[in-house]
Amino acid sequence: MKHRSPRLATRALILHEDRLLLVNAYPGGRSDLWCAPGGGADAGHSLPANLIREVHEETGLTVTVGAPALINEFHDPVTGFHQVDIFFRCTVTAGAIDVAWKDPARVVTERRYFSRSDLDLARIRFKPDSLPQAAWGEGLTYDPLERLVR
Repeated sequence: MKHRSPRLATRALILHEDRLLLVNAYPGGRSDLWCAPGGGADAGHSLPANLIREVHEETGLTVTVGAPALINEFHDPVTGFHQVDIFFRCTVTAGAIDVAWKDPARVVTERRYFSRSDLDLARIRFKPDSLPQAAWGEGLTYDPLERLVR
């Protein structure tokens, strides 16, 4: 296994009517795992600018980026892949979820709002494990290195 530098990504915690927006980023229904919208950070752009771009691509929404809420790390011990996600509290300023929206990269195929009980009662599979605490909590949380799941 070759160790590589960690990949940096940003993710959005978007609450609307006390429900959290999550996306399924597995084309063709390969997995039922849900995560917060976002993605890899491009060099030369701020983390908020990267997140604004990623959220729009994946959801069609325009957001403002607030304070960080969670730093999460995950890795794949077989391939050496290691990613650090920084989750920011975000507010929608334009747009609405539309089933007709197409992610230009064709990675995100579904987007939906979920209640806290959906996550707390494990009605869906999601990552990271600390997502409900970060979304509905306060302050900044650190979720240490966990294994990549699909």
